[in-house]
Amino acid sequence: MMAAVSVFPSQAELGAALARSVAEAAAQAVASSGRFTLGLSGGSLVALLARELPPALRAVPGAEPSRWLLALCDERLVPLEDPDSTEGAYRSQLLSQLPPPGPQLLGVSLGLAPAEAAKDYEERLRQAFPGSEIPQFDLLLLGVGPDGHTCSLFPGHALLQEQNSLISPVLDSPKPPARRVTMTLPLINSSRSVLIVATGDSKAPVIKGKLGILDWDKLE
Repeated sequence: MMAAVSVFPSQAELGAALARSVAEAAAQAVASSGRFTLGLSGGSLVALLARELPPALRAVPGAEPSRWLLALCDERLVPLEDPDSTEGAYRSQLLSQLPPPGPQLLGVSLGLAPAEAAKDYEERLRQAFPGSEIPQFDLLLLGVGPDGHTCSLFPGHALLQEQNSLISPVLDSPKPPARRVTMTLPLINSSRSVLIVATGDSKAPVIKGKLGILDWDKLE
């Protein structure tokens, strides 16, 4: 799949198109393999999906959220009730709107130190994709910052060179909170498809620069 860039005149139109893409990808994956594996980033994506995805799912037959495996592309090591918690935000804003039993969400164990939390999360991800050397998600939804970071991979950071671990701890994030865990490039680039979602004029130069750390043949 080749890279493509779509531009929308408003967040409402972007959100509707994004939600439709996710629902259609889910229906296709469920039909072909029995489940849909989706990696989620936080930030503004949470509210966008919470607003647009439930109606999109009702409009797309076969999407079946009960057959989804959700995982976090990165997570800040804060309590679930903290506004910076990505898992907490998805549970309260999106998953609460979906009919039970709903998707399975694979979150980060917050009671562990960063290195142990990263190791534990990687082990559970591998268990969720048995028989695969590197777990291959059907779709990753990534945000991007004005500085070009995606997940918790910041420009110039040593983690951009990581080739062994699929999940790594972050102790010195330039954007607080400093302590996080994140997917690394080998895992991100193994995904079947990636959608990068960016809103606002400040993101345009980064998107035009094509975020060269990623495999752009996987992007849509």
